[in-house]
Amino acid sequence: MSAAQKSSVPVAFAVATVAIALFSGMDALMKHLALALGTYNALLWRTMAGAVFGGLVFLATRTPWPARAVLRLHLIRGSLSVVMALTFFWGLARVPLAHGVALAFVAPLIALFLAALILKEKIERRAIYASMLGFAGVVVILAAQAEAALGPEALQGSLSILCSAGLYAYNIILMRQQAQVARPIEIAFFMSLIMTSGFMLAAPLLAEIPPASELPAIGGAAALAFASLILLSWAYARAEAQYLAPVEYTAFIWAATFGVLIFAEPVRPLTVFGAAMIVVACLIAARRSRATDPATGV
Repeated sequence: MSAAQKSSVPVAFAVATVAIALFSGMDALMKHLALALGTYNALLWRTMAGAVFGGLVFLATRTPWPARAVLRLHLIRGSLSVVMALTFFWGLARVPLAHGVALAFVAPLIALFLAALILKEKIERRAIYASMLGFAGVVVILAAQAEAALGPEALQGSLSILCSAGLYAYNIILMRQQAQVARPIEIAFFMSLIMTSGFMLAAPLLAEIPPASELPAIGGAAALAFASLILLSWAYARAEAQYLAPVEYTAFIWAATFGVLIFAEPVRPLTVFGAAMIVVACLIAARRSRATDPATGV
């Protein structure tokens, strides 16, 4: 990493932190919408609003049409995000906000093994130990759920979020690759457009017109998602994934805050302890040789 790149890391870190705060606000709005409209309709209308807004910005800024190889990358990440979002928000509607976000923290650990599989990176011993610690953290969070007697639906929700975390691990690799070849506005627009197209496939069977009272929440969620995508894309274009990964963990603070203020969800000590174990595991795993970027393999 050059001196100029090193100097840009603190700025990229700060921008990514703001992006995660916005994304956490979107998560809170989406949990509300998933409870009010159902997971599918909440995602359909949010991504559709994001595609319309993003399209206007894309045209207004005269952003050039992407090359075929870049378009393929947009298509892969957008399609993956359809399933990732469905499994995450379906689960989030069934568990406390902080609980769900804490479970999603296993994604960076899974990304290590995906990087080994896809990018042919060597898995270091500390990464294996970190994975064991991260798995223990997940067990602690599930124990907190059992202690709270949240019921079988909460267990199903937790498993759904863990499935989403596995998909998000691959998304982390794609995000870094995408940020190297596309502009932030382009990434945000095509993400919304491709996700909307995916959700529209089931529209004849599942789509319902949302009540007018939910339009502000839909618009707010779309705006927060679009803004956070732009900021994250900007940050990942200027710093390696290993330097920005810890930013993801600030989401727990926001999730706990929004959970208490909006949904009156208490944050249990075991949930905090389990989240801390996963965070420590990810930080241990991230302490690898700086010669290799985990997202690009170079």
